[in-house]
Amino acid sequence: MAELDHDTYCSHIVDETDRLREALRGADLSTTVPTCPEWDLRELATHLSGAHRLAEEVVRTRALEYDIKEAIARREQAPEDPAELDRWLGEGAEALAKALRAAGPDVEVWSWSPVQRTSFYARRMALETLIHRADAFLTVGRPYQADGELAADAVDELLQLLTWPQALAFRPKLAELRGAGETIHLHATDTPAVLAAEWLIERQPDGVAWRREHGKGDVALRGPLTEVLLAFYRRLPLDDERLEVLGDQALLEHWLRLTAL
Repeated sequence: MAELDHDTYCSHIVDETDRLREALRGADLSTTVPTCPEWDLRELATHLSGAHRLAEEVVRTRALEYDIKEAIARREQAPEDPAELDRWLGEGAEALAKALRAAGPDVEVWSWSPVQRTSFYARRMALETLIHRADAFLTVGRPYQADGELAADAVDELLQLLTWPQALAFRPKLAELRGAGETIHLHATDTPAVLAAEWLIERQPDGVAWRREHGKGDVALRGPLTEVLLAFYRRLPLDDERLEVLGDQALLEHWLRLTAL
């Protein structure tokens, strides 16, 4: 399935950030985020807006080279005051969306991925925000529902990131995803056929292949698309009552252990 259009991603960056901000208002920002236990809610917000701001700088300046470690060292510190932090989150998302819309999807810029265009940042930041909104919602106990097209695209993107040859340089353990033809099937049970929210992943000797397809896997993960997304991103346990695992659960658990981000 094709990626979403550039302007749609820009809108999602702002909308998902606004929904995350709503979840944080009135919350104890020192609360540990169970799905990212190395962070509390303040650190989650700081991480997300920091990512927005780094992406905005690359896009706005049309940077063809970028020292990300140096940029992290000099970036603006997040405000301590909750109201100011809320404003800071909103401003960062709005500035990123504005820079992306001004550039369009096809300007050449530096990125850490094989996609050296502004379109990379529109998609990556929309999906980053989608997942971190889930982290915030799950922490404060709010029911989480993902946009269907964006959720399906997030599964696509994760599979693309994990199967890029360059990914092995950053995470050598991904080589352990290679196999002898074992297959994993993801099946969203609540989506229309036009969304094609099913995936077949094959662990081959030379790497992992995947495609949007209905098929029988050695293990299948079935459930509503939002819950399949959360489980595939390790935000929801496989024994959640809304999910069903059929077949070799150990195969799926092994995949999830190796692909933890």
